[in-house]
Amino acid sequence: MLKTKYIFITGGVLSALGKGVAAASIGNILESYGFTISILKLDPYLNVDPGTMSPFQHGEVFVTDDGAETDLDLGHYERFTTAKMSQENNWTAGKIYNDVIQKERRGDYLGKTVQVIPHVTDEIKSAIKVMHGKYDVILVEIGGTVGDIESLPFLEAIRQIGLEDNDSIYVHLTLVPFIKTAGELKTKPTQHSVKALREIGIQPDILLCRAEIPLNDDIKKKIALFTNLKFDDVVSAPDVKTIYEIPLIFKKEGLGSNILKKLNLQKKKDDSEIWAKWVNRVKNLKEEIVISIVGKYIQLNDSYKSLYEALFHAGVKNNLRVKLDLVESEDLLKCDLSERFKLSHAILIPGGFGIRGIEGMIKAVEYSRINRIPFLGICLGMQVASIEFIRNVAEIKDADSVEFNKYAHNKVFLKLKELINIEELGHNMRLGEYKCALEKGTLCYSIYKTEKIFERHRHRFEFNPKFETVLEDNGMIISGKNPERNLVEMIELKDHPWFIGCQFHPEFKSRPINPHPLFVSFVKSAKKFKDRIKS
Repeated sequence: MLKTKYIFITGGVLSALGKGVAAASIGNILESYGFTISILKLDPYLNVDPGTMSPFQHGEVFVTDDGAETDLDLGHYERFTTAKMSQENNWTAGKIYNDVIQKERRGDYLGKTVQVIPHVTDEIKSAIKVMHGKYDVILVEIGGTVGDIESLPFLEAIRQIGLEDNDSIYVHLTLVPFIKTAGELKTKPTQHSVKALREIGIQPDILLCRAEIPLNDDIKKKIALFTNLKFDDVVSAPDVKTIYEIPLIFKKEGLGSNILKKLNLQKKKDDSEIWAKWVNRVKNLKEEIVISIVGKYIQLNDSYKSLYEALFHAGVKNNLRVKLDLVESEDLLKCDLSERFKLSHAILIPGGFGIRGIEGMIKAVEYSRINRIPFLGICLGMQVASIEFIRNVAEIKDADSVEFNKYAHNKVFLKLKELINIEELGHNMRLGEYKCALEKGTLCYSIYKTEKIFERHRHRFEFNPKFETVLEDNGMIISGKNPERNLVEMIELKDHPWFIGCQFHPEFKSRPINPHPLFVSFVKSAKKFKDRIKS
């Protein structure tokens, strides 16, 4: 069994400083040194998981192979490292308290008074230790900020682990704001943040200092003095053009070697050159294409985080900078689409739930179909693409989904439970990785170059098999199906340059060095469309 080391990552002053990216970047560095790693996210909110939370409030729900609905930071962990996330990598206060209450109801505590300490903190420690011995290093990110009431049990739990085990260190991410009127960086917020952490009983070993500009040595010395740290333990984390540059910045600051020293680890290798070459490629992209995202949650950038990153990865693969044109789907009912999409080289409709904005999406599908603009519909996007086609090409005008109209006569999409026994799944959604068999000779097959693919799902509505012949008789190809349950997974339009709908979420599997083939092909088709309209 491996002797597992732990790195606990906390944040102070305010949220959204980038703890997730920082944790992922440290994981990236450690992997480049030859160590096996995994990363846990502990969130202090009382929801059992983010599955029922609004995208406007929480952002994207990331889905793992085993069907866990998790925090979006787990997407960062997978994109920056080779680690595969699972149910064991995301724990919330709701999940922890739920487990404690179930144990109390079963009598596991033998009549004892159940308290935050030790029962809740012991449950948190058990969650952290569940993968002990499987990896060289486990990184644990604590959500929220130091000083939040709900974070205290988690901070107490990691304080106890530090006392019990010398093979752990604490990394604290904090803010060093630049005050324009004074023309200087201010260290007081960082000082107070560390003070609050020390009052809980945790002395950080390393500080990651977020700032608009790099910290100079004088600022570092001042922070080190007031936070009881050495100069080398204060790491500058300035704003960068791309988040993928952060591991390289941290390495340059000496963070990697410092962590190895504190954890008493010896570097096995250093293959960070591959990552550095890719980042250099990112910085030298010249040509640009525009992809319009017609969505329901575009007001919050994090709502489609994995999607935006997948398009970015595909752009780099094609030596293109992908500019995103974010379109509120409801607005399309009130505008001239030829004017709205005149600068677009492709149109994409992402996943989502509910009826709001659906008719605007259907208009966007129709526009891309008629004008032969590359189109990709993901999950909800496949729903509206199918409905638009059946309404306007097959001329079944009342075609709809039970998600949008439960009284519809022609139900193109049905609830999952109307097609299969959902007790087999344990819930009312298809969540996680499922197999899809591709038809040879289709565009989808030429993209994946294999007969069987495995993709991650998150949806509760399925294509009604009664309408398969309607699609095929009118020029739509069913190019992929789930072989176990004979469910439609992928569709594509015959005699169109590039028009695909997929029931799954390919964005969850895209990586910088290994971009998803569906997005690579989609971006490439957008470039061809751009060249065609220029000529």
